[in-house]
Amino acid sequence: MSELVYPPVIAAAKTMFRVLDLRLTVQGSHHVPPTGGAVLASNHVSYLDFIFCGYGAHESRRLVRFMAKHDVFTHKVSGPLMRGMKHIPVNRAAGAGSYNTAVDALRRGEVVGVFPEATISRSFLVKELKNGAARMSQEAGVPLLPVALWGTQRLWTKGRPRTLTRRHTPITILIGEPMDPAGYPDAGTMTAELKSRLSALVDRAQREYPDAPAGADDTWWQPVHLGGSAPTLEEAAELDRRGRRTTMS
Repeated sequence: MSELVYPPVIAAAKTMFRVLDLRLTVQGSHHVPPTGGAVLASNHVSYLDFIFCGYGAHESRRLVRFMAKHDVFTHKVSGPLMRGMKHIPVNRAAGAGSYNTAVDALRRGEVVGVFPEATISRSFLVKELKNGAARMSQEAGVPLLPVALWGTQRLWTKGRPRTLTRRHTPITILIGEPMDPAGYPDAGTMTAELKSRLSALVDRAQREYPDAPAGADDTWWQPVHLGGSAPTLEEAAELDRRGRRTTMS
């Protein structure tokens, strides 16, 4: 498969990492299979998560095809890049088509990236997961890998100003052991196990993170149970409901 767009985009991202002196920690990259299909299922705390989740597969020389909102593909700037990198548009009005496209890609031996929480978690904890990642894994007969990202929210997240020029930010990428779809009776059971594994990886990334808030005004990026001032899961859900009502009105 010809790749004219993805390699230059990766090179640009790595240049950005160097310019900003991002302190990247990647663990578990060996779990990404060097060949064959696989689903990467990541937590979601930042608008930039697809960049860092994809970077986790770099050591295995795999290009990750992410499932993303259809609007991103119609944007005049991001659209050509997304199409050129062969990512998969998700049209919620025709979800079956997106799902089938992803399964076909997996069967061809592609790695597909999914954010099963569907939206950014304002609480920075793992929300309830959609079962699409598990369903795709089982239907295509490929492994499902949990991926935990942490630190990316400090660059750009929902409800906070962008700080894309922020330097020296630690970014953690943890890739868990592959889940064999044959070991689960149905997608619901596999999704429950995915949530458990993903939550454990995120908690580990948070507790081992090398930075701490700089002061009382800098606790927003820490979850409540670690002494931060991020919304609780319940508060975050209410903020999301308000946002949806505002969009619809």
